[in-house]
Amino acid sequence: MEFKYPHLLWLGVVAGIMWALDYWKVFQRAQLYFPQGQSPFSWWKKTLRIVLFTAGALGWVYLSYSLMQPRKPQKYSPSNIEINDIVITIDVSRSMLAEDLKPNRLEVAKEKIREFTRLRPTDRISVVIFSEKVFTLLPLTTDPTLVDKVLSEISIGYLGSGTNIGDGLALSVARAVNSDTKNKVIILLTDGVANVGTLTPIQAAEEAKKYGIKVYTIGLGTDGDAKIPVGPGVFGTQYQLIPGGSIDYKTLKEISDLTGGKFYPAKSEEALKDILNDIQKLEKTEIKVNHQIVYDEQFYYYLLLGVAILFGVEVLRRLLLKDVA
Repeated sequence: MEFKYPHLLWLGVVAGIMWALDYWKVFQRAQLYFPQGQSPFSWWKKTLRIVLFTAGALGWVYLSYSLMQPRKPQKYSPSNIEINDIVITIDVSRSMLAEDLKPNRLEVAKEKIREFTRLRPTDRISVVIFSEKVFTLLPLTTDPTLVDKVLSEISIGYLGSGTNIGDGLALSVARAVNSDTKNKVIILLTDGVANVGTLTPIQAAEEAKKYGIKVYTIGLGTDGDAKIPVGPGVFGTQYQLIPGGSIDYKTLKEISDLTGGKFYPAKSEEALKDILNDIQKLEKTEIKVNHQIVYDEQFYYYLLLGVAILFGVEVLRRLLLKDVA
């Protein structure tokens, strides 16, 4: 036997105590009665009062028990769930502050990726970020609220300068490789060219291929020159100009081709949204779980029994003992 709300037992106990205090009129002022003939407190009425109290107490026991909602697990109902393990790997180098996309590349990426993850509540999501250094911001999780919160708080500046695509991808592979899920996917989003790191992007891609992990690559940014804010100046914010066409499309396409994924150039906010919608159609893996349990609910029986007993006690109390509530 299991109980759905065991803490509600105390509610029934308190209510039963209050009923008992009222039944014996503990807080009622003493009154003086002048006997007329036979005493109203004859032995049979005293006995009846005790019997009715015992029955009423039993009724409250049943009611208290029913409040906990007792139930018996009958069987486990298998449920098939389609899932992916998705590692979202995001470039957080300074160039992601470029304002060719509004308000900047990073904010656009965060917003569209958050929309993407909200549509995948059954998938396990991990977040890896990289610049000069690489960091796992979130291990694989099925908590959509946590994923959304982590993505919204991604910022730039604490992983150094540079674009370490190779090590960022390698860390993402390591995050996915220990999963039991058959379909493992990495979404790699960057706006630059690999210029630091222990592994080259292609070496990391070969590791992904070795473990059957598909890598979808996204090159984010327009073809024109873009401005990056570098700090306040005398006449307002100062900007650094970065040349257009600085994304290594060739390497990104080679990564996706090598791993069975797909390469996408994202030159606008709408393009990035369409790209993520396309990735949304990934093949899913179906797994069986036994978390759905079929219960035989028992509380109705105890509830009806308790109510019937208390109703009978209160009726007899008023008819035979002449008690007035």
